[in-house]
Amino acid sequence: MKDKEQSKEGAPNDEGVQQEEAAPMDEGVQQEEAAPMDEGVQQITDIQDSSSQQQQLDEALREKGQFRTIAQRAQADLENYKKRVIKEREDLQKSATEDLILKLLAVVDDLDRAVELIPQDAVAPGWYDGLLLVMRNIGNILDSEGVHKVEALGQPFDPWKFEAVQYEESSEIEEGNVVRVLRNGYARHNKILRAAQVIIAKRPEIEHEHSEEDPK
Repeated sequence: MKDKEQSKEGAPNDEGVQQEEAAPMDEGVQQEEAAPMDEGVQQITDIQDSSSQQQQLDEALREKGQFRTIAQRAQADLENYKKRVIKEREDLQKSATEDLILKLLAVVDDLDRAVELIPQDAVAPGWYDGLLLVMRNIGNILDSEGVHKVEALGQPFDPWKFEAVQYEESSEIEEGNVVRVLRNGYARHNKILRAAQVIIAKRPEIEHEHSEEDPK
């Protein structure tokens, strides 16, 4: 009888033990099943983070390229500005120099006329020599600035170099060429500063009539 009671009493204990022993196994299975899920979620999160970082890197590189382009453009604009300022300064200095030269040429014209009109024996030799010395000094200044006379006498008429004042019959100078110079022209390097005022030769009327009657 006692054995039967003990056996009855012991049965529930075995079931409890089995349940207690089974519970850790179930938890382990659940943990094993949850582990791959957690790893998958972590991988997805890592991929998203990596994609976000790549996008941020691409955006930073794009902005870097834009800033570099802006900096290069600004540097080019600055260089162009410097060149433009230098050129404007040179042009201003050149213009101011040319204006001064033109004023000096008017003085040269007066001196030339004075030397041509004053007889050498009408004034003291020293005074005349002094006048020639002044003219030579002015000529040296003009030479140092690259200024020279424009050759005109006997040259074909060129509207860029000469200013025709009138025509004059001439049998010695070819028609259309410069027969006389009223005012000298000057050029600085290759630029005409002042055109020469000239008289252009034309054939005498008598020769012109003979040439029409007896064409060659």
